[in-house]
Amino acid sequence: QMQLVESGGGVVQAGGSLNLSCAASDATFGQYTVAWFRQPPTAEREFVAAIKSSGMSRFYSGFVRGRFTIARDNAKNRAYLLMNNLKTEETGIYYCAAGDVALRAPGREYEYWGQGTQVTVSS
Repeated sequence: QMQLVESGGGVVQAGGSLNLSCAASDATFGQYTVAWFRQPPTAEREFVAAIKSSGMSRFYSGFVRGRFTIARDNAKNRAYLLMNNLKTEETGIYYCAAGDVALRAPGREYEYWGQGTQVTVSS
């Protein structure tokens, strides 16, 4: 049973950058699609970005494309979300998810989830 732990959240001013990390508990991580989702304080969870097991294919929400980068290092059982030019409306809890799913799969299809890390974008 794989566990995921997010880290790297914090407070950043609008326009700033923040890097998140997702650490997986075992090497089966390398066979899964990995995605980042976020939950705003008073809105539904939304998709941010996903990356296939090989790392060769990536997909981004149109709201973050060009500003965020999703990456992974399967040898380290770790995935990342590199966020640039953050906006205040992107405040929320950011979750790492993994599963044997398609690149554009919705959150409900993912098998494994971390506990989330808080990102606060201030202005």
